[in-house]
Amino acid sequence: MNGNARKIERGHPPGTCPVDRAADGTWQIRGYAQARALLRSDRTVQAGLGIETVEKLPPKVRRPVLYRDGPEHREHRRQTARFLTPRRVDERYRDLMADLADEQLAKLRAAGEAELSDLSFNMAIGVVCEVIGLTESRPGIRGRLERFFPEKFGRPGLTSVRGIYWLFRLNTNWLRFHLADVRPAVRARRREPRDDLISHLLAEGCSAAEILGECLTFSAAGMVTTREFICVAAWHLFTDEELMERYQRADEPERLAVLRELVRLEPAVARLRRRTTAALELPGRNGPVTVPEGALIDVFVDAANADAEAVGDGPLTVCPGRPVEAALSFGDGPHRCPGAGIAILETDIFLTRLLALDGGVRMTGTPRVSLKDEIGGYEIRGLTVATGRTAS
Repeated sequence: MNGNARKIERGHPPGTCPVDRAADGTWQIRGYAQARALLRSDRTVQAGLGIETVEKLPPKVRRPVLYRDGPEHREHRRQTARFLTPRRVDERYRDLMADLADEQLAKLRAAGEAELSDLSFNMAIGVVCEVIGLTESRPGIRGRLERFFPEKFGRPGLTSVRGIYWLFRLNTNWLRFHLADVRPAVRARRREPRDDLISHLLAEGCSAAEILGECLTFSAAGMVTTREFICVAAWHLFTDEELMERYQRADEPERLAVLRELVRLEPAVARLRRRTTAALELPGRNGPVTVPEGALIDVFVDAANADAEAVGDGPLTVCPGRPVEAALSFGDGPHRCPGAGIAILETDIFLTRLLALDGGVRMTGTPRVSLKDEIGGYEIRGLTVATGRTAS
């Protein structure tokens, strides 16, 4: 198997050095075994993702789970794991996903054509809000989230007009999301606790600001990345007739295998950063490589996911059922994404209903891809779908 089926190119081809050091001193990992060993190590902590700003918070303020490490992080993950177990996802969220998908596809049928990123984002918002407990939001949550996660970010600061603008915008967006989404949910759960994340955080004694931070973390991880993966998976299906036929005639386990292969090929987050807290030895091609204490490390997930030694021949082709399904697309180790199962099932439920529309559905727009370098992420816009197999 040869060729390159990827829709998203980030410039990290497979077969390059699995561990090396950049000119700026940052260590870079592109090998699967090396990346997995690093992510599973207890000698690293989170880096990047705005952690420098979080570290400036007063010590008494509890950090969102994304920014914690060690025993405190493990305990939080242990307590919240019940919200995303396979059984709970199947029993509690499957019907919700189906209803949300049908609601979005009704809009497509009525309009005849729609942008897939809009439909998928509305779907993802509905699912994640149920998991978190953001069910008392005022109208307009999508617009507030769009402003919080724009296509292009600026760097907040006080030394330039542009920096001041982005600082004002960031704080304004925090306030809007808090007042319109988080505060109503918190008030409702103070009166009557429920079986969701916000109720759990209240029981833990978290403040409103701390709950806001957790809600934004889950929103970014569950809403934004799922929207993009639904779009890229649909793009693959619409442009690969054989894969489309296989997906449509498959039962659910095989469809999920197809999606896990696509997320391996097109990870929604392809750059993870860690900092070592002690010297760390990683396997290298010519023997062990020692990364010193205090080193900043970039893990290029897209390159690691295309490591033929781990995933097999033709690492850039679509081949469901590989020995390492999904590879490192959801991370690994203590910070592995707990919502991997819900994201894959949500994507499958949406796509199976989309592709089963009466009269068929086709891709009409030319997708436009932009990259977010800080996380190696992608945004797909302009991918429109229309009902009917041929243009009218």
